[in-house]
Amino acid sequence: MLEIEIDGNKVEVPDGSTVMDAANKAGAYVPHFCYHKKLSIAANCRMCLVEVEKAPKALPACATPVTPGMKVTTHSEKAVKAQKAVMEFLLINHPLDCPICDQGGECQLQDLAVGYGGSASRYKEEKRVVFNKNLGPLISTDMTRCIHCTRCVRFGQEVSGIMELGMSGRGEHSEIQTFVDRTVDSELSGNAIDLCPVGALTSKPFRFAARTWELARRKSVSPHDSLGSNLIVQTKLDEVKRVLPLENEAVNECWLSDKDRFSYEGLKSDDRLSVPQIKHGGEWHKVDWQTALEYVSKTLKDIVSNHGANSVGALLSPHSTLEELYLAQKFVRGLGSDNVDFRLRQSDFALDGKLAGAPWLGMPVADVSTLDAALVIGSFLRKDHPLLAQRLRRATRQYANVSRVHVAREDWLMPIDAEAIVSPVALVNTLAAVLGALAASQNATVAPECAAIVSSAVASDESTKIAESLASGEKRAVFLGNLAVQHPQYSSLYVVAQDIARIANASFGVIGEAANSVGGYLAGAVPKSGGNVRSMVAAGLKAYMVLGAEAELDVADGAAARAALDGAASVIYLGSFAGKAPEYADVMLPIAPFTETSGSFVNTEGRLQSFNAAAKPLGETRPAWKVLRVLGNLLDLEGFEQASSEAVLAEVLALGEPASRLGNTVAGFTPDGSPAATGIQRIADVPLHFADPLVRRSVPLQKTRDSALPTARLHSAQLRELGVEEGAPIAVRSAQGEVILKAKTDDTLPLGTVRVSSAHASTVALGPLFGDLTVEPA
Repeated sequence: MLEIEIDGNKVEVPDGSTVMDAANKAGAYVPHFCYHKKLSIAANCRMCLVEVEKAPKALPACATPVTPGMKVTTHSEKAVKAQKAVMEFLLINHPLDCPICDQGGECQLQDLAVGYGGSASRYKEEKRVVFNKNLGPLISTDMTRCIHCTRCVRFGQEVSGIMELGMSGRGEHSEIQTFVDRTVDSELSGNAIDLCPVGALTSKPFRFAARTWELARRKSVSPHDSLGSNLIVQTKLDEVKRVLPLENEAVNECWLSDKDRFSYEGLKSDDRLSVPQIKHGGEWHKVDWQTALEYVSKTLKDIVSNHGANSVGALLSPHSTLEELYLAQKFVRGLGSDNVDFRLRQSDFALDGKLAGAPWLGMPVADVSTLDAALVIGSFLRKDHPLLAQRLRRATRQYANVSRVHVAREDWLMPIDAEAIVSPVALVNTLAAVLGALAASQNATVAPECAAIVSSAVASDESTKIAESLASGEKRAVFLGNLAVQHPQYSSLYVVAQDIARIANASFGVIGEAANSVGGYLAGAVPKSGGNVRSMVAAGLKAYMVLGAEAELDVADGAAARAALDGAASVIYLGSFAGKAPEYADVMLPIAPFTETSGSFVNTEGRLQSFNAAAKPLGETRPAWKVLRVLGNLLDLEGFEQASSEAVLAEVLALGEPASRLGNTVAGFTPDGSPAATGIQRIADVPLHFADPLVRRSVPLQKTRDSALPTARLHSAQLRELGVEEGAPIAVRSAQGEVILKAKTDDTLPLGTVRVSSAHASTVALGPLFGDLTVEPA
């Protein structure tokens, strides 16, 4: 630690700190533009000039390292004169358009100009004009306002991992622009809007929607992935106008993914439900809540009395709140049924009853940045979990070794030390080969249940390199991604990965797909002896309750789910959007999205995060927990007296604190080898902006490159063998159905596979996320 003096106050800072770090610790504000605590030092705005004793001129606080006994003055005559001179230069070419600038009211340049700017400009020449750039559907530009702080450039290089913006030209001809007129397509691109200290980069969806001082601010939590990013939801007249990050170093730091930031635009969707509706005689009729709930109560009573309680099942969205999931499973079990599940995209449930607790990340999210080695299994990591990928990317900047066993060699925008890219049917055997290589290198014995599969696995150079990579360093982790959880041999992948972690002395965890992928287990929204989502769909039950999901898009086998709902006597749909529900449901109950209800999510590290509504519910919309509670009262079920979501949460916590109910250990399961492939294997990713009903309806997000229509992606050698040109129509068939898609070359895929995205209406007919397909020219 070094002791220095700032404005007469002594402060101790670690060796290697800058004057800016010391000033922040001492509580002395130093004006700045280019400096940001999460980015590298550029020292190009010069606004942070301070006076340092014995230095011949003012020095930039952000780039000046502290030395023992240093004396710094931040507001001396010399420092302020230098700061005012810099401000004068910054304002020389800056347009005087504050009244029409979207940054007005939250602009650093505007704020500092009050303290350091002159009352008039001495510059009489013509100001420069910079033409605006098209950066895509999310970021609006007014580049004449740019002061060349390069925050956006450094963010791309250092955080998002891809340099999409750069500076060209010199002097007054300098411009921030994209490469060859490309758009900015990073899944983290919206953070450039927050970083921009002026009005050069602003939110295109929010543009001219409101002034910052008109907005009410509420804290919230994102429902879209398992991280549970902290949000500030800003509203005007009870309409969500903007979403910004709420800084939380332990979760999302100061960043947001574009999915978290812009999904609120989906709240304006034309198919938003706002009034309860009942289908009668093939026609939909709007009714009051009492009529709708009495209809549901009577329908369920009749079905249970005529067909038994086991003829009723519930398909629950993992994006629902903890309180909603808890009351939903309590309601179904109150009817006498155990058919309840929230794991909609999972297809292998062999570990049910064998897990020690709720599967979780196995370590704090913040510790991912400090790993020395990591093995990621079956994950489209960059798109599935943008901010977790960002943390792992930062670890690689500190020379961590990241390896993967996956089905596509996609670019994670980080160095990959070793990898095995194989067909989905080969994942288990490939992972078993890694386990064998690791056991051999560590002179360890594999677990008895894994002995048979390891002995039959064929070792390869890739498996040996992955084992060596994972064994490096001290802090190690093994993660199972979304594709691994959705895999038909998930249980085998889980047990083999668990043994890899044991031998490597690494933490082991499941990343999780949605906001309550952990919370669903804690809420009890899984069957104990009843039907899981796969068996419920296959059984063709008499009645289904669907909560917060669009079954044909959110269930692993969307075609089978839709067929089951079409054949049911009653489908009770609780959702915020109509979607295809009018085609198969007989009652639609409008429930509040996360912005209009209170609730809780348990993120992938087991962190319980509660939030309140940011806006009033639209129309007759009601929070789902209230709807379920009243239904419980109408059916005279016990335990439905809760007066608030906090009371529901208290019931969940009475079962045990989240941290005490987590557990990744599995015992008593013997993994199976991979089955033989009989056709081309499907690789089904869930695209970034197709993952849940709200995101699917956000118009700006649906205009991005990540929301392009699904294609049939094959290796170039496979396309040549089929005699198909890129862009030509191609027929993809499964045992369930056929779709016609455009062919696209993708040499990141192994031979014998075709990548066809799921969660989209154009690919539902193919059925399961995995399996044998045939592909031929259309």
